[in-house]
Amino acid sequence: MQKKAGPLFYVFLALFIFIVMFPFVWILQAALKPPSELFGDHAFRLVQSPSFDNFVRVFTERPFARYLWNSTVVATLTTLYSIVIASAAAYAIAWLNFRGKTIILGIVLAVSMFPQIATISPIFMFMQSMGLTNSYLGLILPYTTFALPLAIWNLTIFFRKIPSDLGEAAKVDGATIWQTMTKVFFPLAMPGVFTTTILVFIAAWNEFLFALTINTQEAMKTVPVGIVMFQGLYTIPWGEISAASIIVTIPLVIMVLIFQRRIISGLTSGAVKE
Repeated sequence: MQKKAGPLFYVFLALFIFIVMFPFVWILQAALKPPSELFGDHAFRLVQSPSFDNFVRVFTERPFARYLWNSTVVATLTTLYSIVIASAAAYAIAWLNFRGKTIILGIVLAVSMFPQIATISPIFMFMQSMGLTNSYLGLILPYTTFALPLAIWNLTIFFRKIPSDLGEAAKVDGATIWQTMTKVFFPLAMPGVFTTTILVFIAAWNEFLFALTINTQEAMKTVPVGIVMFQGLYTIPWGEISAASIIVTIPLVIMVLIFQRRIISGLTSGAVKE
């Protein structure tokens, strides 16, 4: 018989929700404030005269739509190719017998541990020599350094949770390795694939250092870099920065809400043994 949650639980839950939502609400009200309410004593008060002028200026006075498009293209393509490659690699590491699996996982982990600041110089020199600076491919390839290790590690865990009997049964029925992966293991690992896809997309969407260094042309900047460049020599347009931050967050929130069941299913997969 389940116990009912007491009032202390709801107090804690309300406090937790307030702490989590406070930064978002604070930025939202800053985005809705006119310039006269952003500074001085009004800065710490709730918005008195809400306005959407900051949201309008983000698109009319700056190429923010172009920033959004660049981030969408780079993050989407990075996610797609990372998931495809990582799925095959994770299946091989999880279920195929070959020498060096532990070493490969160790290398993947080592690559993910390298700080970006330590790799940015050689990566930039390579991209420049190949003529890939100020291009989508010039960002997608460097994003491999964090997207692919993340995807391989997550998907390897999910593939290992699938019962091995299914693979043996498919082998007995004459299925090839590719058929076993695509028709048996991959469909069962879909919750984990969705979870990994969201994590990789968010990581690529929020990446800053590579985008700042490799793509320097205004038309090729991504959203994080574009928002940083809002700052002027003598002024910081906090209202526009807040509005842009809200706009950037909305696609991620919508994506998580749409796939929340699959994400939760992927995160809890294998947590309970039957």
